[in-house]
Amino acid sequence: MPPVTLLRLVVLSALLGILLVLSGCTQPDDADAIVLAVSQAPANLDPRLATDATSERVNRLLYARLVELDEAGRPTPGIARWEQLSPLHYRFELQADRRPFGDGRPLRSADVAATYRSILDEGFASPHRAPLALIERIEVLDARRLDFHLSEPDPLFPAYLGLGILPAEQIAAGHAFQRQPIGSGALRFVAWPSADRLLLERRRDGQLLILTRVKDPNVRVMKLLRGEVDLLQNDLPPELIGLLRDRPGVQVLMAHGINFSYLGFNLADPVTGDLRVRRAIAHAIDREAILRWLFRDQGRTAEALLPPEHWAGAIGLTAYAQDQALARRLLGEAGYADGERLRLSYKTSSDPFRLRLASVLQAQLAEVGIDLKIESYDWGTFFGDIKAGRFQLFGLTWVGIRLPDIFRYAFHSASTPPSGANRGRYLSPEADRLIDAARREPDLGRQASLYQELQSLLHQDLPYVPLWYEDQIAVLREGLTGYRLAPDGNYDGLAEIERTSPR
Repeated sequence: MPPVTLLRLVVLSALLGILLVLSGCTQPDDADAIVLAVSQAPANLDPRLATDATSERVNRLLYARLVELDEAGRPTPGIARWEQLSPLHYRFELQADRRPFGDGRPLRSADVAATYRSILDEGFASPHRAPLALIERIEVLDARRLDFHLSEPDPLFPAYLGLGILPAEQIAAGHAFQRQPIGSGALRFVAWPSADRLLLERRRDGQLLILTRVKDPNVRVMKLLRGEVDLLQNDLPPELIGLLRDRPGVQVLMAHGINFSYLGFNLADPVTGDLRVRRAIAHAIDREAILRWLFRDQGRTAEALLPPEHWAGAIGLTAYAQDQALARRLLGEAGYADGERLRLSYKTSSDPFRLRLASVLQAQLAEVGIDLKIESYDWGTFFGDIKAGRFQLFGLTWVGIRLPDIFRYAFHSASTPPSGANRGRYLSPEADRLIDAARREPDLGRQASLYQELQSLLHQDLPYVPLWYEDQIAVLREGLTGYRLAPDGNYDGLAEIERTSPR
């Protein structure tokens, strides 16, 4: 079905559903709280263990960090400043105006050391250990200063210290931070009465903030319009965003995003392992049309995992524009000519919008002689299959990527699962060489050049077909102000959002 027809049908069904429900208005549990409805609840509020996007976004608000990243992905001071005393020796000094922990105790350098020592403990099994494994030892100098000694030089080392700091005494006592977080961030943990409801308090003014899980995007919108929730961010079909833009009493915020969507291939498969097939698929897809009609211009095309504005982002890559004649020729060279059609399976989640996207991809590939079988699953089953390599072709998004060490994790031959996220089994000696050389390079300018050369190689080899960076979108009820959208979709705006009038 053409994308325009699909969009019209979805808009009509969404309008009907919303109008049917609007008549039954219910009151929120707490009239003073600011309620954010999310599609996925946080799973783990211990920043040393959390890996899902919602948990990491909440943990940013609950815990302070030594180092932050600016808009170009460069490290900047968080609660500490640092100096590099030698290629293997960094000294950090905590800011004098840092917040105490939620129980009133000051955050000291011993807490920083205890946090990172626990991450480095192999028995603790932190998923964040790998980039920090170059730390040879940590030396506490006094209450505000500590030294990190490295086993090998890495000019990006400060950027790796962006995890939340936990109190040393509770670490030693084995406190269950994953359910009872104790941090020194802008927000304080209040209660987690159910898996679908998390209560937080803003420390500067006591404002109550509630995260509530509502899986279905139509229901999230209904709850917003009924006044049960105040704020939505992302995970909404573009047609619903268009509906909300015209709705009185609702404000829609939009900003460019950096979350990278792509098609991934199993290069161990004899069909998708053929570069000619991958290039045919890249030239069969009309990304501009998909962004215009399905995403309603809420995104921009991508050619590489890091956006061009990143300090190591690739620029000047020639786009894979739709060229059906070239796609057919490449398929013919791969052995699919004279009416023989190529059959492939495409795995995706059961999210309704992702299924519509899959249907559009299916229609575009069919025009060049590729029959795409769509296989959709709940998120856990789908992602389990991808990690296990049970796929030919799949669609996913890298969320919140700010550091170029993602290339080692996603493309190095040593990073095939379970050792990393090279799920397509991309094995390239040249890519390995560039990744290793960039990690060793002490000059950030030359390091950026190596990463740009690597991204050019990936663009040619196509372990991924790059698709787009989706925009960041938030929807607020009237009476709220001060919310700021972040390019990576974090919830930092909750530290500043204000209610200017009663609900």
